[in-house]
Amino acid sequence: MCTNCAIQINLPCHELPQIFFFLFDLESFKRIKEASNIFIFLVALSFAYFAKALSGSYMKSTITQLERRFDIPSYLIGVIDGSFEIGNLLVIAFVSYFGAKLHRPKIIAMGCVLMSIGTFIIALPHFLIGRYEYETSVRWVENSTLSPAPCRAEQSTGDCLHTDCESESNLSMWIYVLLGNVLRGIGETPVQPLGISYIDDFTTEENAALYIGCVQTISVVGPVFGYLLGSLCAKIYVDIGFVKMETITITPDDSRWVGAWWLGYLVAGVITLLSAIPFWFLPRSLPVPGPHFQRKDNDEQKGFIKDHPHLKKKYTADEHTGFIEMAKDFIPTLRTLLAHPVYLIYLCVTVIQLNSLIGMVTYKPKYIEQHFRQSASKANFLMGVINIPAVALGMFSGGLLMKRFKLNIMGAAKFAFSTSLIGYVLSMFFFAMSCENAKVAGVTLSYDKIDEISYDKHSLFTACNRDCVCSSNEWDPVCGENGITYLSPCLAGCSTSAGLRNNTVFSNCSCIGVGGNLTANTGQCLEKDDCDSMFPYFLALSVITSFIISLGGTPGYMLLIRCIKPELKSLALGFHTLATRTLAGIPAPIYFGAIIDTTCLRWGQKKCGGIGACRIYNTTAYRIAYLGLTLSLRTVSFIICIPGFILLGRQLKKEEQDAIHALSNGGTELEALRKEECVILNSDQPLHTPENSTDRHTRL
Repeated sequence: MCTNCAIQINLPCHELPQIFFFLFDLESFKRIKEASNIFIFLVALSFAYFAKALSGSYMKSTITQLERRFDIPSYLIGVIDGSFEIGNLLVIAFVSYFGAKLHRPKIIAMGCVLMSIGTFIIALPHFLIGRYEYETSVRWVENSTLSPAPCRAEQSTGDCLHTDCESESNLSMWIYVLLGNVLRGIGETPVQPLGISYIDDFTTEENAALYIGCVQTISVVGPVFGYLLGSLCAKIYVDIGFVKMETITITPDDSRWVGAWWLGYLVAGVITLLSAIPFWFLPRSLPVPGPHFQRKDNDEQKGFIKDHPHLKKKYTADEHTGFIEMAKDFIPTLRTLLAHPVYLIYLCVTVIQLNSLIGMVTYKPKYIEQHFRQSASKANFLMGVINIPAVALGMFSGGLLMKRFKLNIMGAAKFAFSTSLIGYVLSMFFFAMSCENAKVAGVTLSYDKIDEISYDKHSLFTACNRDCVCSSNEWDPVCGENGITYLSPCLAGCSTSAGLRNNTVFSNCSCIGVGGNLTANTGQCLEKDDCDSMFPYFLALSVITSFIISLGGTPGYMLLIRCIKPELKSLALGFHTLATRTLAGIPAPIYFGAIIDTTCLRWGQKKCGGIGACRIYNTTAYRIAYLGLTLSLRTVSFIICIPGFILLGRQLKKEEQDAIHALSNGGTELEALRKEECVILNSDQPLHTPENSTDRHTRL
């Protein structure tokens, strides 16, 4: 046998072991290369998820900074935030469908480059508009050794002249932020549907859930750094490097403070650009994994058993399909997808729940700022180091639990529903965690009854400041010794002042005490005794609910992948993303912001007329509107889940019956073939002639 082999391949026998060893090394190298490719793709996709999540969370951490910088209300910030989803809406369906049939890694790379460009455009307005000017009375004394009286008997000629109103046109620069966010949304489009489908196509079924859970976990870790970056930038003054910090009269706790919002976008843009590099070097496709014996059985059974269960698992796109053929097949494929009842129910539930989630997350830092009277920097820091890690741990734990208990589709659906319901019940306790409204004279209480907080319209002018020429639109708050905040030193009736900038002390304030012998300091009174005791409980409950709800994230996502046919997977993921972007990502920040705007008690005024950013909210109304809307949406989603479970059970029962029927038919055909083979082997014809060997091979 050895001699024949040696003669056949023209090599001596002693060299055959070396040849086999070489071939074995080639096979091992090939397998290592294949494994390294999927590993590199996982790392690259995780980094891309991290980059897009970082820039997205940083956008949400800067909403109050953008409100104050461009003097716009919350609903307009919602439009800017929703513009990211508009970018997705423009291209998501086509990218998901055509991208699945093209070079997916390179399309993801191009998307990352577009995301980076859009992020840089968001920061552009800072370099095009002038310096930030805030309302203040302390500016009067910047270039003088004498401190003029805030309460003046007559209007000075200089005060009636507004600052040049041409600078007001600079406020339209927020449109650049909107356009940059649209471009960022377009670039983000291919990352999720093409990345997830690539993993699911070229990994085993056991590892797919774990890998996807890991990628989604990284995507939740991204916001940790996004909010931390937002916290850092919120501490830095917006015009750092362009103005002397000694001239700044406000602090980060002031409602007029604007941090260096633009700086974080430059950092996020660089990180996003780096994430595009690895995808350019990855192959279009990888070998479909599976044990050797499964592949051998499949080769034998493919001719006999249609729709074999193992063959349903993976779907590889036809690399030679033309663009015209793909375009013609798009509408019928989409119609088939939308005719799937379980998919439609899942779509409705996730759209409603994402409305609740997106609206809550978008304005949660602002809720912490306004309700618990924390600075923007501290609110972002707490979101980054406490809340987001709980979500990341929950997502990862959900993937592990699904792998550990080998949950099927129905098990994953029940698990996701249970965790969401428990989180819903716990969230109701947020209503009990409240703080009293700030005491602001003329806003939340009258000058006469300083102990009774009321939200009726109060007069800013009374006997104590009637002789002063004050502006009712001015917002330059001072804190009196009586613990009451006044909108300006003039409205507090202060007649003299001493000191410079934020160390200025106003004295002889007629509205603060009897005889007007009390003083006031710059800035709003920080009455946080009741909030400081309640705030830790709020944080603890927020962490617990975030962890429990996020446990169902990965099982819920796997339900979406497994409830449809493999060839519809990329389109289903893409259309799911399209629907959630359109019906949740775009409208949720807008109507949440509009409802929050209705709770504003005092609006800032633009120099040339019109309202600007809100200065103070009715915290009770804010809490009811914010939490009530969040929980109401989730209540509706739970009701829709009931028919979803019924339809899912019917689908699984039908698939099980079809699988049993297919296997029984396949077994019958295979048994008939084996009997025919036995007849051939027992016949009198020679079995080793070339003709008979060919005939046997053809029959088999």
